[in-house]
Amino acid sequence: MATAEVASHEGHHHPTGIMRWLTTTNHKDIGTLYLCFSLTMFLIGGFMALVVRAELFQPGLQIVDPHFFNQMTTMHALIMVFGAIMPGFVGFANWMIPMMVGAPDMALPRLNNWSFWILPFAFTMLLSSLFVPGGGPAAGWTLYAPLTIQGGMSVDMTIFAIHMMGISSILGAINIIVTIFNMRAPGMSLMKMPLFVWTWLITAFLLIAVMPVLAGAVTMLLTDRHFGTAFFDPAGGGDPVMFQHIFWFFGHPEVYIMILPAFGIISEIIPTFSRKPLFGYTTMVLATACIAFLSFVVWAHHMFTVGMPLAGELFFMYSTMLIAVPTGVKVFNWVSTMWRGALTFETPMLFAVAVVFLFTIGGFSGLMLAITPADFQYHDTYFVVAHFHYVLFSGAAMAMMGGAYYWLPKWTGHMYDEKLGKIHFWLTTIFFNVTFFPQHFLGLAGMPRRIPDYALQFTEFNVISSLGAFGLGLSQLLFVYIIVKCVRSGVRATDEVWERPRGLEWTVPSPAPYHTFETPPKVI
Repeated sequence: MATAEVASHEGHHHPTGIMRWLTTTNHKDIGTLYLCFSLTMFLIGGFMALVVRAELFQPGLQIVDPHFFNQMTTMHALIMVFGAIMPGFVGFANWMIPMMVGAPDMALPRLNNWSFWILPFAFTMLLSSLFVPGGGPAAGWTLYAPLTIQGGMSVDMTIFAIHMMGISSILGAINIIVTIFNMRAPGMSLMKMPLFVWTWLITAFLLIAVMPVLAGAVTMLLTDRHFGTAFFDPAGGGDPVMFQHIFWFFGHPEVYIMILPAFGIISEIIPTFSRKPLFGYTTMVLATACIAFLSFVVWAHHMFTVGMPLAGELFFMYSTMLIAVPTGVKVFNWVSTMWRGALTFETPMLFAVAVVFLFTIGGFSGLMLAITPADFQYHDTYFVVAHFHYVLFSGAAMAMMGGAYYWLPKWTGHMYDEKLGKIHFWLTTIFFNVTFFPQHFLGLAGMPRRIPDYALQFTEFNVISSLGAFGLGLSQLLFVYIIVKCVRSGVRATDEVWERPRGLEWTVPSPAPYHTFETPPKVI
């Protein structure tokens, strides 16, 4: 595949201690910062989800008052989407893209440092909004008007935090695009790039296209609140539904921003443990591009119940169903890669197979939601909650866990504890399904989402779901333990780590040196 000359640790002076992490422009250090930040936010957001599930364990008001319950659902979603999933994938991109394309670093290293350090300040502001008069934002992660027009000062803090997150995402995306286009190793054409690099290239364009849309929507909210405009305020002639249109024009591509890098990770793991090249590489690239394009023309499938004209309902129904085609191509290609391969089931492969299986369930429930007349029954029920957790947890979060196990030996120089990794996998998978599968039935029976209390007939499934949620949350503490243990000790990892993996990152030593590829590798 390639030859590589790797720089040694000697001869490179970089700060140590706290200043190394504050001032670093090294892509590996910044990738580590992103991943640690993402894991921290994952645990904080998960704790908020457990507050929600504890309240819903039994009917009646148990633990928190309804207003605080709404704050928890809102903050859980904002933190998981903008604080856990997105920075986590940017961490993978920072670590792996330069190594995968044979670049010495990211193209814009100082910008890279800045794009990370915006985030801790943004999330400190978001979390501190819980402690201001009136409490945190309580309008759901969608921040729908008129709830946000009427909310307290926490809404202003949330809007400012979202602007900062958006700046961070756009800077990171620009950096990734420039790196991929300008710093590939000699001989690495676009169609020789690993699929993880392709998925991130397409994701970066999505980020640049839609983050300004969210910024515009929340800025209009801000002016409605403080500067006398009435974009979304019916009292002044505004339209709350317009906010939904603008928000979901951002929101639907955002869903693919959170899942396409996961597809890239899965597409690296499955060929390695199948001992075969990825089946249909070109169609995978085209399918990723098709998904990204179609994500811009399906936004109003979140809004079938607002009273749009029949022609609009039909257009958004059919275009939503169309996205199933390129997604189905991906699933077919992953299964075909495994077909008649020499499969082994180490922890990364277990996660990858689970993602393919569980994400497909989420895809099918998405097709159910795409059918307009049926969606009138499903809309704003727990069926939707079940659907997007099957996409975002078993799609994005579990793909990140698989990616962490896959590349952890390359990052740390140690093998993780395989036995504990498999225990973590099975606990996560079982408890995930115990938590979210019953929610499909709750939704079909008509239980609305974002409510702190419910009718008696929903009790049994809610008890099961809450027990599963606490099991799922506690099993992630094992994940943290496995990572810490791997960083500190463990069997020395070889350079290749896995049996005959493909890609430039496996040509450098384990752990990957501070500076790689001072002499560009030649790709054959």
